[in-house]
Amino acid sequence: FKINYPLAYYAAYFGIRAKGFDYEIMCGGPERLEAELGEIKKKEKASPQEEQILKTGAIVREMYARGIEFTPIDIYKAKANRFSIVEGKIMPSLLAIAGLGEKAAEMVEQEAAKSRFLSLDDFKARTKVSTTLTDVMVRLGILSGLPETNQLSLFDLV
Repeated sequence: FKINYPLAYYAAYFGIRAKGFDYEIMCGGPERLEAELGEIKKKEKASPQEEQILKTGAIVREMYARGIEFTPIDIYKAKANRFSIVEGKIMPSLLAIAGLGEKAAEMVEQEAAKSRFLSLDDFKARTKVSTTLTDVMVRLGILSGLPETNQLSLFDLV
């Protein structure tokens, strides 16, 4: 599978075996990945989580070397705990977002399937994702484009 169906192989591997998959580190491109792995290797003793990041990072490095890329998470297409193949690239699961638990990821997937989110307030109310994690998702570009609130402002109309 790794040779004949590399996208399927990597998507399955990351979804099943990659315990240390961190969206921000792994999907930031080869340079970001190398910088993060280098910082971990400099440490005298890496934490168990960092050891998992090193193992997963080695597979991601191999994937990048083969010309395979990640596509940013699309909140309406991403699955809670399964990596997907989208337009010749791999879309990480929602669980790849550091701090997002399985129940929250499932809730995001379910609510996104019901209807589009009107705002960040709507997203938080429907998914029960914390403000801190919502802010992380905005910073990562996952929720970009959503207004802060459902409230209209007079300034929005001008």
